[in-house]
Amino acid sequence: MEVKAVTRYVRISPRKVRVIVDSIKGRPVEVALDMLQFMPQKSAAIVAKVIRSAAANADHNTNIDVDSLIVQDIQADQGPTLKRFRARARGRGTRILKRTSHITVILSEESA
Repeated sequence: MEVKAVTRYVRISPRKVRVIVDSIKGRPVEVALDMLQFMPQKSAAIVAKVIRSAAANADHNTNIDVDSLIVQDIQADQGPTLKRFRARARGRGTRILKRTSHITVILSEESA
Protein backbone atom coordinates (compact mmCIF):
# COMPACT_ATOMS: atom_id res chain seq x y z
CA MET A 1 0.00 0.00 0.00
CA GLU A 2 1.22 3.47 -0.83
CA VAL A 3 0.89 6.65 1.16
CA LYS A 4 1.45 10.13 -0.19
CA ALA A 5 2.17 13.62 1.15
CA VAL A 6 2.60 16.81 -0.88
CA THR A 7 3.83 20.24 0.04
CA ARG A 8 3.35 23.01 -2.47
CA TYR A 9 4.70 26.50 -3.09
CA VAL A 10 7.82 26.09 -0.94
CA ARG A 11 10.11 29.11 -1.42
CA ILE A 12 13.23 27.23 -2.46
CA SER A 13 14.56 26.33 -5.88
CA PRO A 14 13.71 22.79 -7.04
CA ARG A 15 17.32 22.35 -8.14
CA LYS A 16 18.47 22.74 -4.53
CA VAL A 17 15.84 20.29 -3.29
CA ARG A 18 16.72 17.63 -5.89
CA VAL A 19 20.25 17.33 -4.47
CA ILE A 20 18.75 16.17 -1.17
CA VAL A 21 15.96 14.12 -2.74
CA ASP A 22 18.33 11.93 -4.77
CA SER A 23 20.19 10.79 -1.66
CA ILE A 24 16.98 9.75 0.15
CA LYS A 25 15.10 7.80 -2.53
CA GLY A 26 14.73 4.08 -1.83
CA ARG A 27 15.77 4.19 1.82
CA PRO A 28 13.72 3.25 4.90
CA VAL A 29 11.91 6.20 6.48
CA GLU A 30 13.85 6.05 9.74
CA VAL A 31 17.21 6.03 7.94
CA ALA A 32 16.11 8.85 5.63
CA LEU A 33 15.06 11.04 8.57
CA ASP A 34 18.35 10.37 10.35
CA MET A 35 20.29 11.39 7.24
CA LEU A 36 18.25 14.56 6.78
CA GLN A 37 18.72 15.59 10.40
CA PHE A 38 22.46 15.99 9.92
CA MET A 39 22.42 17.67 6.50
CA PRO A 40 23.17 21.40 6.68
CA GLN A 41 20.97 22.46 3.75
CA LYS A 42 17.72 24.36 4.23
CA SER A 43 15.91 21.92 1.97
CA ALA A 44 16.79 18.97 4.25
CA ALA A 45 14.48 20.27 6.99
CA ILE A 46 11.68 20.87 4.47
CA VAL A 47 11.96 17.37 2.98
CA ALA A 48 12.09 15.82 6.47
CA LYS A 49 8.85 17.57 7.36
CA VAL A 50 7.12 16.15 4.28
CA ILE A 51 8.40 12.63 5.02
CA ARG A 52 7.15 12.88 8.61
CA SER A 53 3.77 14.01 7.27
CA ALA A 54 3.56 11.02 4.92
CA ALA A 55 4.48 8.67 7.77
CA ALA A 56 1.77 10.23 9.95
CA ASN A 57 -0.71 9.76 7.08
CA ALA A 58 0.24 6.08 6.93
CA ASP A 59 -0.19 5.63 10.66
CA HIS A 60 -3.45 7.52 10.98
CA ASN A 61 -5.31 6.80 7.74
CA THR A 62 -4.30 3.24 6.83
CA ASN A 63 -2.86 1.79 10.08
CA ILE A 64 0.38 0.76 8.37
CA ASP A 65 3.37 0.04 10.61
CA VAL A 66 5.63 3.09 10.26
CA ASP A 67 8.77 1.01 10.85
CA SER A 68 8.16 -0.98 7.65
CA LEU A 69 7.89 2.06 5.33
CA ILE A 70 10.42 2.96 2.65
CA VAL A 71 10.65 6.08 0.51
CA GLN A 72 9.47 4.64 -2.79
CA ASP A 73 9.38 7.90 -4.74
CA ILE A 74 10.14 11.50 -3.96
CA GLN A 75 9.98 14.36 -6.43
CA ALA A 76 10.75 18.06 -6.42
CA ASP A 77 8.84 19.79 -9.21
CA GLN A 78 8.93 23.44 -10.14
CA GLY A 79 6.15 25.69 -8.92
CA PRO A 80 5.32 29.21 -10.02
CA THR A 81 8.17 31.71 -10.17
CA LEU A 82 7.98 35.11 -8.49
CA LYS A 83 9.47 37.79 -10.73
CA ARG A 84 11.14 40.77 -9.09
CA PHE A 85 13.40 43.58 -10.29
CA ARG A 86 16.57 44.98 -8.75
CA ALA A 87 18.02 48.39 -9.56
CA ARG A 88 21.33 48.27 -11.41
CA ALA A 89 23.84 50.74 -12.77
CA ARG A 90 22.88 53.53 -15.21
CA GLY A 91 19.17 53.42 -14.43
CA ARG A 92 18.68 49.84 -15.51
CA GLY A 93 16.87 47.02 -13.78
CA THR A 94 17.53 43.30 -13.88
CA ARG A 95 15.06 40.53 -13.29
CA ILE A 96 15.36 38.31 -10.22
CA LEU A 97 13.56 34.97 -10.36
CA LYS A 98 12.41 33.64 -7.00
CA ARG A 99 11.60 30.02 -7.68
CA THR A 100 9.19 27.79 -5.77
CA SER A 101 8.91 24.01 -5.45
CA HIS A 102 6.27 21.33 -5.09
CA ILE A 103 7.63 18.34 -3.12
CA THR A 104 5.83 14.98 -3.37
CA VAL A 105 6.71 11.97 -1.19
CA ILE A 106 5.33 8.46 -1.79
CA LEU A 107 5.98 5.86 0.91
CA SER A 108 5.27 2.16 0.53
CA GLU A 109 5.52 -0.91 2.71
CA GLU A 110 8.76 -2.82 2.53
CA SER A 111 8.20 -6.12 0.73
CA ALA A 112 9.06 -8.99 3.02
